[in-house]
Amino acid sequence: MSAALACGVDVGGTKILGGVVDESGEIVEEVRVVSPATDPDAITAAIITVVSELKQRRRLSHVGVGAAGYIDKTRSTVLFAPNIAWRDVDLKAMIEKEVELPVVIENDANAAAWGEFVFGAGADVDDLLLVTVGTGVGGGFVLDGELYRGAFGVGAEIGHMRVVPGGVLCGCGNRGCLEQYASGSALVRDVRTAAQAGSLLAAGLLDRAGGDPQAITGPLVTEAARDGDPFAVEALANLGTWLGEGIASLAAVLDPAVVAIGGGVADADELLLDPTRAAFNAQLTGRGHRPALEIRKASLGNRAGLIGAADLARR
Repeated sequence: MSAALACGVDVGGTKILGGVVDESGEIVEEVRVVSPATDPDAITAAIITVVSELKQRRRLSHVGVGAAGYIDKTRSTVLFAPNIAWRDVDLKAMIEKEVELPVVIENDANAAAWGEFVFGAGADVDDLLLVTVGTGVGGGFVLDGELYRGAFGVGAEIGHMRVVPGGVLCGCGNRGCLEQYASGSALVRDVRTAAQAGSLLAAGLLDRAGGDPQAITGPLVTEAARDGDPFAVEALANLGTWLGEGIASLAAVLDPAVVAIGGGVADADELLLDPTRAAFNAQLTGRGHRPALEIRKASLGNRAGLIGAADLARR
């Protein structure tokens, strides 16, 4: 009997990535289309197109869709999506009607956390916290081998834990959320501000950006830091400090064995992870008198959500 193949779909702001995933977490087929992010009906149609194309190539058992937003407890309805105009949309029913396969809808960070837990950085433990550091800060928890979703399905939104009362305004409408200090967007905002103000410290980065502060990006900062630019190194360290302090607060509540750091900014490797670990160790409650968790880089890259969504659907 052949191994069960499931389809995973990762719905992003710029692309929709679909893949056929086997029981060992390997992607055996993949399709990518541009995401029409401003049109929710077009996004739904694009998801259906991706699944239908993969269904023609392989015999599929289930479909898992990872989407950024609040997903209800039944893993059917997108209650709210911050970057897509989905509001109380029964996405499961819409997709199932067209593709004629069982469908599970999951929060994208939850799906990525499950992927890392089963096949990646958390495969050797029972309790994992995944922190994704990209445009925002996302998260997912696996506790005692089970994905934690909360009473209403909308738990683990760690990027919106308030760390600075009255702080920077967040896209969620509140002020002082962790993602306003520990995300790739925060990194770029702060570096651009320094460059625009004429800071001599930012001169090297500004040169790399052709003299245009708006051309400074996260990958450019990481590249400069790898080349030894002191201001870029400091900027990543500042972000890591916020991240480590946030993880220390979460560890006081959750006590995971491993924290995996994923997302685009994690490509900075130890330039981000070392200051994150230092800040975590300095702020952890009961430090020196409790077992220390391990902070690792996530290992599945930007395919974690796709792989996790497929596996969740199959289960």
